[in-house]
Amino acid sequence: MRVRLYQPSDLEALYQLDQSCFPPGVSYSRDEIAQFVAHRRSRTWVAEADGQLVGFLIAFRQPSKAGHIVTLDVAEAWRRRAVGTALMDAAEAWVRGAGAELIYLETAEDNLAAQAFYRKRGYQKVKRIEEYYANRAAAWVMAKRL
Repeated sequence: MRVRLYQPSDLEALYQLDQSCFPPGVSYSRDEIAQFVAHRRSRTWVAEADGQLVGFLIAFRQPSKAGHIVTLDVAEAWRRRAVGTALMDAAEAWVRGAGAELIYLETAEDNLAAQAFYRKRGYQKVKRIEEYYANRAAAWVMAKRL
């Protein structure tokens, strides 16, 4: 498995993976993903193995010395195989290198596996947001000091 920067030819694979990782109302549309990866303050990393995209992460650097993880997607067959760790390492290093002091993300209230993964990386629950997702599910904002 290797991690590399996003290329425009990856867009369809990112969209398909996001659709398989998250339910409707939580997953992003193709246009939303395209807008995220094209934003001037964003960076997207792709994990691939055997020529297949097995994960990706989109992050933003914010003017307020903070970083934001927009999404972390890992194909089901590749979970618990350090794909998410490698992608998070890349994003946190990028944000830290830009002088950020904090990085944060949102995760569904019922996504206990994700919450445990982030907790192991030093993230803490900061705030619960009611009806955060389009499907009206609540989310936790989790943050980490860099």
